[in-house]
Amino acid sequence: MTQSFQNESSNQTSFNQQQSLNHGGHEVMDMHETIGEIIAGMNQSIFLRQHVKDPELLSILDRQYNFTLGMYNTIVESFKTGHDPTVPTGRYQMETGNDFKYGLNPGQPKKPMQNASELNDEAISGFLLGAQKGAAKCMTAAATETTNPVVRRVVADSIPNCIEMAYELSIYQNMHSYYQVPQYSQQDMHTMLNSFDTTTNPLH
Repeated sequence: MTQSFQNESSNQTSFNQQQSLNHGGHEVMDMHETIGEIIAGMNQSIFLRQHVKDPELLSILDRQYNFTLGMYNTIVESFKTGHDPTVPTGRYQMETGNDFKYGLNPGQPKKPMQNASELNDEAISGFLLGAQKGAAKCMTAAATETTNPVVRRVVADSIPNCIEMAYELSIYQNMHSYYQVPQYSQQDMHTMLNSFDTTTNPLH
């Protein structure tokens, strides 16, 4: 009985090792880049948090960091083991509305900061937005190169969360006039929106 149990245990260990190595070369490189991008964004949040002045932005930063921390752990676990993670992918929920202000208002031209004392909420929200966009791009590339089915699903399921967090930050920037959204004229918008039509011509 003891020998049989040892054999089963050895077989299971061997299977687990094989499963954890079930990754292709492109996948491993893209996953290293993706995880590094997530870490960089989290580190950036830690550094920037002490400089945030707006309580609303601070709340967004904290919520997004805490969600990203869970997402990071889930991705790393699935990548290391090749198995379903202990905590599955979640869904990020914004606490802001979806309304954008459209149109452009004249203002001072933007330019690079001259020194660190110029760091403000506009710049911080821009850094956070860039981090989420970067993570979404890396994950999209990694998901299309992934051979391990668990890792592919975990990474693919995480992309919408990065998009949602980026969207929340862009709304924050727009509401504070950090990010303005131009529009075409009503006539041009109508023309563009009606440039395409649906079809019913399936292959059979």
